[in-house]
Amino acid sequence: MTNFSLIAASQPESLGWWAQQWHDFWRGSIGEWIITRGLRIVMLVIAAMLIARFVGWMTHRITSRIDERFQESDALVRSETTKHRQAVASVISYVAIGLVSVVVLVDVIEILGIPIGSLVAPAAVLGAALGFGAQRIVQDLLAGFFIITEKQYGFGDLVSLTVSGITIPAEGTVEDVTLRVTKLRSSDGEVYTIPNGQIAKTVNLSKDWARAVVDIPVPTTADLGKVNDVLNRVCERAMADVQLRALLLDKPQLMGVESIELDTVNLRMVARTLPGKQFEVGRRLRVMVVAALGRAGIESPRDSEPEVEAMVHPATVGGAEEKTQGPGDGPR
Repeated sequence: MTNFSLIAASQPESLGWWAQQWHDFWRGSIGEWIITRGLRIVMLVIAAMLIARFVGWMTHRITSRIDERFQESDALVRSETTKHRQAVASVISYVAIGLVSVVVLVDVIEILGIPIGSLVAPAAVLGAALGFGAQRIVQDLLAGFFIITEKQYGFGDLVSLTVSGITIPAEGTVEDVTLRVTKLRSSDGEVYTIPNGQIAKTVNLSKDWARAVVDIPVPTTADLGKVNDVLNRVCERAMADVQLRALLLDKPQLMGVESIELDTVNLRMVARTLPGKQFEVGRRLRVMVVAALGRAGIESPRDSEPEVEAMVHPATVGGAEEKTQGPGDGPR
């Protein structure tokens, strides 16, 4: 009992000491700085994170709504307005997050008591030093700005981009466009991330409309009048085909002889299609052309190649032994 009473008597004194220490800490310089400035900095950072999350959520909702409208409609391809809106929504989200970050950074500097005027001279020196290294980033941002404002391409476009210093262009479907980079997904599933400032030439393969070009080689011995009649009937049947009629903007046209080679004549057929559907239409037209030429009995250049037979040596021909033997050299 005596020990218990001594511990109980000492507890109020220890609790009072801790309470006094806690009170002195928050009344001190560190505690006051946390209450007055540190808390404001934490609140600003939290607010910036919430705003960034909200902007990202709004951007995702806008793009999802655009996708839903496209999927619920009977359109086979996205309209130019839809593609541009998705690209603009992505850019606006990045710009908004960047502006919020800059504002929060300036407010934090002011709360910390760092005079902004004293940072002008160091910032000028730092800016000059970074200017040499960051000029490519500025170039990317400016190029991305003009890509968006000029509507060169947008989300879902099939493009071919020629990058400076690389001869082979990058081809694929645009998955994302920002002020700094463009992301393409190729037909093999690979994703290309290309800085906008490095793009030397842009070829949009799905802008407003596209054209399918089908070159048809036939042997020089074929009757071109008959071939033209067969191909014109293919053009008529293409508009009657259910699958092709939904992709074609007008009836395919036979342009005539495109080139003449040693043993073949190349005829060209063209068709205006919906944006990005020229490859599908071209494959379907080739199947119809091959089937029509086969039914008409028109051989392909490979089938009409002349056969080259080997010359037989006279010594191997029947009776050659008797002709080549001299008198008295008969068989014994």
